[in-house]
Amino acid sequence: MDEQALLGLNPNADADFRQRALAYFEQLKISQDAWQVCAEALAQSIYSDDHIKFFCFQVLEHQVKFKYSELTEVQQQLIRETLITWLQAQMLNPQPEKTFIRNKAAQVFALLFVTEYLTKWPKFFFDILSVVDLNPRGVDMYLRILMAVDAELVDRDVVHTSEEARRNTLLKDTMREQCIPSLVESWYQILQNYQYNNSELTCQCLEVVGAYVSWIDLSLIANERFINMLLGHMSVEVLREEACDCLFEIVNKGMDPIDKTKLVESLCQVLQSAGLFSIDQEDDVDFLARFSKLVNGMGQALIASWTKLIKSGDMKSAQDALQAIEAKVSLMLQLLIHEDDDISSNIIGFCYDYLHILKQLSALSDQQKANVEAIMLAVMKKLTYDEEYNFENEGEDEAMFVEYRKQLKLLLDRLAQVSPELLLASVRRVFNTTLQNWQTTRFMEVEVAIRLLYMLAEALPVSHGAHFSGDVTKATALQDMMRTLVTSGVSAYQHTSVTLEFFETVVRYEKFFAVEPQHIPTVLMAFLDHRGLRHSSPKVRSRTAYLFSRFVKSLNKQMNPFIEDVLNRIQDLLELSPPENGYQALLSSDDQLFIYETAGVLIVNSEYSAERKQALMRNLLTPLMEKFKVLLEKLMMAQDEDRQMALADCLNHAVGFASRTSKAFSNKQTVKQCGCSEVYLDCLQTFLPALSCPLQKEVLRSGVRTFLHRMIICLEEEVLPFIPSASEHMLKDCEAKDLQEFIPLINQITAKFKTQVSPFLQQMFMPLLHAIFEVLLLPAEDNDQSAALEKQMLRRSYFAFLQTVTGSGMSEVIANQGAENVERVLFTVIQGAVDYPDPIAQKTCFIILSKLVELWGGKDGPVGFADFVYKHIVPACFLAPLKQTFDLADAQTVLALSECAVTLKTIHLKRGPECIQYLQQEYLPSLQVAPEIIQEFCQALQQPDAKVFKNYLKVFFQRAKP
Repeated sequence: MDEQALLGLNPNADADFRQRALAYFEQLKISQDAWQVCAEALAQSIYSDDHIKFFCFQVLEHQVKFKYSELTEVQQQLIRETLITWLQAQMLNPQPEKTFIRNKAAQVFALLFVTEYLTKWPKFFFDILSVVDLNPRGVDMYLRILMAVDAELVDRDVVHTSEEARRNTLLKDTMREQCIPSLVESWYQILQNYQYNNSELTCQCLEVVGAYVSWIDLSLIANERFINMLLGHMSVEVLREEACDCLFEIVNKGMDPIDKTKLVESLCQVLQSAGLFSIDQEDDVDFLARFSKLVNGMGQALIASWTKLIKSGDMKSAQDALQAIEAKVSLMLQLLIHEDDDISSNIIGFCYDYLHILKQLSALSDQQKANVEAIMLAVMKKLTYDEEYNFENEGEDEAMFVEYRKQLKLLLDRLAQVSPELLLASVRRVFNTTLQNWQTTRFMEVEVAIRLLYMLAEALPVSHGAHFSGDVTKATALQDMMRTLVTSGVSAYQHTSVTLEFFETVVRYEKFFAVEPQHIPTVLMAFLDHRGLRHSSPKVRSRTAYLFSRFVKSLNKQMNPFIEDVLNRIQDLLELSPPENGYQALLSSDDQLFIYETAGVLIVNSEYSAERKQALMRNLLTPLMEKFKVLLEKLMMAQDEDRQMALADCLNHAVGFASRTSKAFSNKQTVKQCGCSEVYLDCLQTFLPALSCPLQKEVLRSGVRTFLHRMIICLEEEVLPFIPSASEHMLKDCEAKDLQEFIPLINQITAKFKTQVSPFLQQMFMPLLHAIFEVLLLPAEDNDQSAALEKQMLRRSYFAFLQTVTGSGMSEVIANQGAENVERVLFTVIQGAVDYPDPIAQKTCFIILSKLVELWGGKDGPVGFADFVYKHIVPACFLAPLKQTFDLADAQTVLALSECAVTLKTIHLKRGPECIQYLQQEYLPSLQVAPEIIQEFCQALQQPDAKVFKNYLKVFFQRAKP
């Protein structure tokens, strides 16, 4: 071997050596006989360096995985012998191999097993067992090989082809017949031999048993000698976690419901008598987490049995199963309430399913009612934050608690289904007790009390948030709690979690304020002062900005008396932050968007006259326009790139804020009624000059484009005079992304104004196309994925534009571009339909083609179009689906094929018998299609039901493809 190259295998080697080693590895993989050198090195222990040994196994692995069938019988025998020789050496070596080498060796063994067991090496396991016997190093390798074989055969995370899945099923069937009983016997011997003197091997063996139990005959394991041994391990500290997992796999195995109930019950009796049900005496949380998972498995197994027995009508056995379930509830509750969240989380599944049973029973016993109440109290307690939770800098632990809370929420929802009255009463009790003394109560208890009120909204569902009408008891209870929430002063609690929960709850129950509007001023003040938008925490300010806009929007009818006051109070929050570094505004620009939207909503939905609304809207937007002009001048002068970027961002924010105020309007009508058209036209005139600014084009264009989209909705045809010059500027030296974002604007205008914009479209059609073609023809690096993707997206946008033009009944826009240009456009559509393997674009192209055939394909169509149909459109309908890249198993591609069928149907509709004649006599014979198939194809095409032809076309191409 190339000793120099091998030096690079050491992780500490420098980059050049490592590069050389990689190249050498690639070279050995392709070489015919290099694997033999590696096999010899392993069999004769030539190298002592771990990385070289690992490397040799990698070369062998590649050989077995990809090139095994090319080897002769003798060479295959050599690989088997190499592995067995290496295995024998393991038991004599003074030191065991490193774990990573043993794992890699086990993988190579497993690959060889999968390849050879059914044919050349049926004695695979017996050969290994005869070598290793009970030697600890040998047993270690044997168990690793078993885990690697299981991974090859049943690993759920690996996606297997149907061929591999069939092979794996056959391998498992053969193993069950030929060797599984012997393997199980070997596991028993290993466990018996090592359980007291080698915990590592015992745990490894338990892991193997747990893995194999899912697909071998359960009676081999679920029998007295095995179960007794496993239960014995449950009281040995170093073994019990693995034993727990192993028992879990046994309990999890599908079996007859009555047998399953008996198995679980017998396990429980022994575990209970061993003292394992006394959770409070146990302080090893790692073990308890596994034990909780086992109890969860047992509980869910019993519930599955109960469900099956009820379905089959065996009420006696179902009753036994239910009794067995009830007997586990107190244990479940101990685990659910445990202070360690992992232990608690592992039992939630059992708890959830138990509640589902109770929901199905016609009446609950006193004990079951007590259980429901106990679960409810446990959930309330476990929802509480602990002291360690870091609100300012949330990390992994915090994220896990948030996930855990979501699980508890599901339990709470399920509790509400079992006993809504009880849930309401419990929450009310906790809420009232806590809020009476909130000043002296710890933050986590106050937070959870408000949180529970918030959670009731989803737990006790009503239509359209009507919590305060209908059922009187419920409405009164919620109304009382909301009244307490807003009058208790708890919004002043000095902790961010309580503050946020207060605002979230107020917004969730906004319908309360329609019933008791006298509380609106109190809540508005909380939003506007140091408790909300001016809170010391940026997190609270940001969330409050969003919640404030929701609150105002949902209560717009009740806001009238407060509008002027609110607008005055938020004045300072509307200021555009200057682009100077280090300036710390209260709200980020994203948060300000919500404040602008809120201001717009307040003005537009007020009961003021149109003049007053117009004046208020001017007050809101004029500062933005003035600031914009000043900043744009500054940008034109700015030299430094960072300064330019800061200014461009600031300009963009100004445009964004103006856009956002218009969200209060739904259409032109509402803008006119409020007398605001003029203000927005002024904004347009202020913002459009930014398009001709040569600096920071991307940022500025994107902002102005968004504003234009909004104005097309708000001002409709009043925008049209601005569009030509705006378009001209946006088409100057633009890149793929610019065009891709500009085209939707043109599409919006085309679809909305149709023939009104025909002259403008005719004028800008070719300039737009030239800009698109120019970008598409730019050379790109072969491996530049993002450039390729941008071009693909631009191509889609281009075809979408043509689809909008033809679909809006404006084919004359294309027709009037002169014969040469029309032809060029048509060829790009044909190319899009056939040449690019992008089904989304292909579908659009076929839609365009069928539309053009419908418009131009008749007798009075443009000169030469009928020729084009036969020479190019008909062939496209066959060449596209015949391509290898046209995957008929893919949903998007099937949609493209469907449009292809529509195109052919449209051609037949417009050209009649002439089309059939062309297909029968010229085109299909040129593709070497058999005469009877041609006949069949033409008959399908002539069927009046388009669906028949669509289905036929799919079958036609499935047959035609090799």
